Amino acid sequence: MSDDVPPSTPPNGRTPSDGQAAWPPPHGVPAYPRPHAKDEAPAPDTATEVRQGAVVLLAVGVTGFVLGLLWLWLAPRIPLISDGTSVLLADSEGEGAVGSDGVFILLGLAFGALSAIAVFLFHRHGGIAVVVGLALGGLIGSVLGWGTGTLLGPTHDVVAHARAVGEGVTFDAPLELDAYGALLAWPVAAMIVHLALTALFGPRDPEPEWDLTPYGPPPPPPADPRA
Repeated sequence: MSDDVPPSTPPNGRTPSDGQAAWPPPHGVPAYPRPHAKDEAPAPDTATEVRQGAVVLLAVGVTGFVLGLLWLWLAPRIPLISDGTSVLLADSEGEGAVGSDGVFILLGLAFGALSAIAVFLFHRHGGIAVVVGLALGGLIGSVLGWGTGTLLGPTHDVVAHARAVGEGVTFDAPLELDAYGALLAWPVAAMIVHLALTALFGPRDPEPEWDLTPYGPPPPPPADPRA
């Protein structure tokens, strides 16, 4: 019995049914390499990504209470005074309202950057659900911070407050947010910082390893007909 390997079977034992190209390749057709199957990334787990996005949304949104407390503490006060018939600004040239909005915007930018860094450190792979959770969580956190600061701040019933303190006594105006666009400072900053971190330090796709063994050794050069 001959020990020669049939031409239809490659020396390494692989066959076309192994998912590789037929061996040997037709004469004159180059044997292009194909990547290993082990380099193919598995399909993402959608359920896991959705759960991670929900956790990110909840964790980021809850920190809005901290933003509200800091805003209440750092925002400048607007002094009011009652003359017995009406409530007036104690300092008509003050810029307390503008300063209150500015403090909220600066806090939103800082919270956006910090939340983006934290999310990137815990979920370096990223994912659409995580990014959406970060953006929505930042928006919810801004709204919660706004509500926390206004509810825990001075009362909004200015007339009753003026009557309670008496005529000629200075008291603080309610803490308000005049520029509603300030609510977008947190999610916008979070998206920019997270995008920058992903571009600079995010995981990279591995380079494929090429496998030439399915095609066997190269064919010998054709014989010279003049020999």
